[in-house]
Amino acid sequence: MNATLPSEASVVLDKFHDECGIFGVFNHFDAARLTYLGLYALQHRGQENAGIATADGDQVKCEKGNGYVAEIFSEEKLNGLTGTLAIGHTRYSTAGGSGLLNAQPVLVNCSKGQVALCHNGNLTNADELRAELEGQGSIFQTTSDSEVILHLIARSQETNFEDALKTSLRRVEGAYSLLVMTPNRLYAIRDPRGFRPLCLGRLGDAVVFASETCAFDLIEASYIRDVEPGEIFVIEGAGERSFRWTETQPHSFCIFEHVYFSRPDSIIFGRPVQRSRELLGRSLAQEAPADADIVVPVPDSGVSAALGFAHESGLPLQFGLIRNHYVGRTFIEPKQTIRHFGVKVKLNPVREILNGQRVVLIDDSIVRGTTSQKIVRMVRSAGAREVHVRISCPPTVSPCFYGIDTPTKRELIAANQSIEKIRVFIEADSLAYLSLEALKQSVEKDAPQYCTACFTGNYPTVLPQSTLKKLATESEEASHSHK
Repeated sequence: MNATLPSEASVVLDKFHDECGIFGVFNHFDAARLTYLGLYALQHRGQENAGIATADGDQVKCEKGNGYVAEIFSEEKLNGLTGTLAIGHTRYSTAGGSGLLNAQPVLVNCSKGQVALCHNGNLTNADELRAELEGQGSIFQTTSDSEVILHLIARSQETNFEDALKTSLRRVEGAYSLLVMTPNRLYAIRDPRGFRPLCLGRLGDAVVFASETCAFDLIEASYIRDVEPGEIFVIEGAGERSFRWTETQPHSFCIFEHVYFSRPDSIIFGRPVQRSRELLGRSLAQEAPADADIVVPVPDSGVSAALGFAHESGLPLQFGLIRNHYVGRTFIEPKQTIRHFGVKVKLNPVREILNGQRVVLIDDSIVRGTTSQKIVRMVRSAGAREVHVRISCPPTVSPCFYGIDTPTKRELIAANQSIEKIRVFIEADSLAYLSLEALKQSVEKDAPQYCTACFTGNYPTVLPQSTLKKLATESEEASHSHK
């Protein structure tokens, strides 16, 4: 093996992370609490910080904090967030730091009045726009790319807020599902390619928005439809309006929403996630069967695909790994070193199930490979005779620039190593990934409409020269190292 393989010192959480979840409500007497519950359901999309902004027709108020939603919002804080409009955000940073400074909603007072914004996604031209705006005198409160949109609105020559919003959106590139709120109006916006999800629902006379439909289930709202790519959906006292501000573009829905990010009980891009993941597992069993005794998922993300694999292969599904759901964002290690402590505190093998068995281990992805290696070792230590690893997506070879926190190309093990070398590194008896074609067939309904750049390196938008140069450098370094 060569130096591009990750070391034992690599991070424990060897997974991709989605940037955030957003939730909004218009015309409900308990808007703040509904938003709190909506964010609670979307907590899996971000655990670093969260915030809620409310409006009562005259003023916008905002509360933010670091940590889980339930840790931040007390009864007292929610009581102070008055009004029938609210938007909320729970965050995992992909652009800017993870501190409270970059928590959302971002609230500003400007020439257009009070404006609060929540953003799911990533602007690919944020650095260029930020440099331009700072050259014109703008002073940024945060290091987040989301604030760029607010500065564009504030500095727009348009006197009407809606016109300023439209002209600002025409300048930004990349992925963005947005909730924008003024004291008496709520805007739900999706970028022209529709990278990130945004769902529309109703609860009595109230209108609600969420990154995933599982948030609607908790508050007993009905899912109506998705906000369309390139659509601005506006709600105000006079009623609802919807319009486009740009030309129609080919869809580039994030395929990883179906592979990993979204909860299996959600409907994303109009399709049940559970259905997609079971089909991924069935396709994986067809493409890469294993001579084994049991199918074991890596919880929780591997469960649905493992169910499909078991059904298709005829092998029994067994929960041979148990996840500790009460591990917080951080934990204190013992003074005496315990090998692979970070993985062990989250997962534990069931020896009664694994001992003496030939195991098919199902997971959604391999990023750096370090965690996969530790899990394979854990399963072997519990007595498994063989461990055959099956991954329900293709090898990840390129970083994402549309709202997923991914390592650099040099850190992605599949960008630098053959499947056989990855197998040796993670110490599996066999390793197979799902093909890209099977992945597409499992999630697509009609015409091709998903972004697969992380598997192909073919990006659906034009990236800035600085990004392209960095990618080229990393590819060259990886190529030399692989040789």
